Amino acid sequence: MNPRVTTVTSLPDYKLHLEFGSGETGVYDCSGLLDIGVFKELQDTNYFKTVKIMDGTVSWPHEQDICPDTLYLESMKTTEPG
Repeated sequence: MNPRVTTVTSLPDYKLHLEFGSGETGVYDCSGLLDIGVFKELQDTNYFKTVKIMDGTVSWPHEQDICPDTLYLESMKTTEPG
């Protein structure tokens, strides 16, 4: 498996809407990460919204990122883009 994120949009409640290179879409819930080390900074909703794509995964300015395999496997798949 080698899923790569091609589009990311931040959603309310610390969720990310993702589109993968395969065309599949999903929603990943980041709320479970918010009390863990470097991810605590994501509690700031304005900072959370700065999410970008880097090298096929999601990342934030202070080098937080999430493995693309994790994003793919743990996201709730959706049927509609965006």
